[in-house]
Amino acid sequence: MIRVIAVDDEPLALRQLEAYIAKVPYLRLEGSCLSAIEARKLLETKVVNAMFLDINMPDLSGLEFVRSLQDPPLVVFTTAYSEYAVEGFKVEAVDYLLKPFSLADFMASAERLKSRLELLESREAKDATPVAVTMDDAVFFHTDYRTVRVRPAQIRYIESMSEYVKVYVDFQQSPLIVLMSLKHLMEALPAGHFMRIHRSCIIPLDRIKETGKGEVLLDDGTRLPVGDLYRQDLKDYLSSKSLG
Repeated sequence: MIRVIAVDDEPLALRQLEAYIAKVPYLRLEGSCLSAIEARKLLETKVVNAMFLDINMPDLSGLEFVRSLQDPPLVVFTTAYSEYAVEGFKVEAVDYLLKPFSLADFMASAERLKSRLELLESREAKDATPVAVTMDDAVFFHTDYRTVRVRPAQIRYIESMSEYVKVYVDFQQSPLIVLMSLKHLMEALPAGHFMRIHRSCIIPLDRIKETGKGEVLLDDGTRLPVGDLYRQDLKDYLSSKSLG
């Protein structure tokens, strides 16, 4: 099942999207939004694989919205303006639906979306490693035609970037860019030493300097957001370590 959201500032167009999504057996609508601002809030609370997203919206356009996300879901753009097509594909959109589009057009886009997800899932399966490591072990990351040795204790934090992850380490300023999913990297890291605090971010627990409302400050001064889905896990960890 592919979890999707629909985003369009025109109520009639949004209802049409909802109706079309309901006709595709492998799509499940997780929510509908009349603006990109609403969609951003929804992504903090829902696990979403893809968005059917209007481009031309007030305040924050669909293109600006996708570019603002650290780890955007797959996107099918919908718009009445054909001149946006090139810009849409620059942000790796799966497809581009020109309004008014038919159910047949929509179902063709849904099939492309399904194929892209299946490709990504097969790639993630190849990346998966059942071997857990300890904080003293070394792991080797393949990045930029190099293989780099990293001990988990050298990791400052990790961010996802579409199909890649950015691993920030102590021994260099720029991150290591690695083709793998955040999920599989989290599974390989030492249990109890790392925590996912956002859909696009993993931190080492011993790097936390302090926490505030909706964010974590690391010992190197980096501030990272805490997603709603992960807030309770972080709160429970801090409570287990708190005195006074």
